[in-house]
Amino acid sequence: MSASPVRRASNSAAGNSTADGAASPGSRWRGATPELIIAAILTAVAALAGAAVSGWPGVVVVAAAAAVLALLVLRAALPRSAAPTSRRAKDKQQARAIFGYSQRRFIVATSLTSRPLYESDLRPVLEHILAARLAEGHGVNLYTEPEAARRAFCRTRADQSLWPWIDPGQAITGDERSRLRHGIPRHTLARLITRLEQL
Repeated sequence: MSASPVRRASNSAAGNSTADGAASPGSRWRGATPELIIAAILTAVAALAGAAVSGWPGVVVVAAAAAVLALLVLRAALPRSAAPTSRRAKDKQQARAIFGYSQRRFIVATSLTSRPLYESDLRPVLEHILAARLAEGHGVNLYTEPEAARRAFCRTRADQSLWPWIDPGQAITGDERSRLRHGIPRHTLARLITRLEQL
């Protein structure tokens, strides 16, 4: 009885995968049969020579040397795993430049002396961080639950003095910004960042 179409298809697929290079490990050594035979003959001759020169110690030395050479050949012949290869590829990647770092540094430095720049550039960033920390750590929405957000942020009187600098409800409009000269004090900004990290 002839094989079913499904079995013939699977057999042909297996044959194709073998032909494409996904052969079994044993088939990879078929082409190296002459070299393996020569290596075995040379090892046997060397073992006989070692036995003739120094007896069993010579045979042991020859066997140990043959084993080391065989391990080195196997290590070179076996395909490398994907994990070390990908790891080496990642290590070879060049370090990426941090784009925008100088601009962020300029914004932070200028916000210490310019209130309009703090309100327009640095404050929205701090508000976004505050909203994320409140949502993740306290389950509070900064914009729909302002009182709960204030209670979560303000643990001490010092925190209450920081709240106006980051409260979305106390953001200063464009007309009021032009009348303010000084930006956020350096120690206030440092305490504000520390409080955000503690949330």
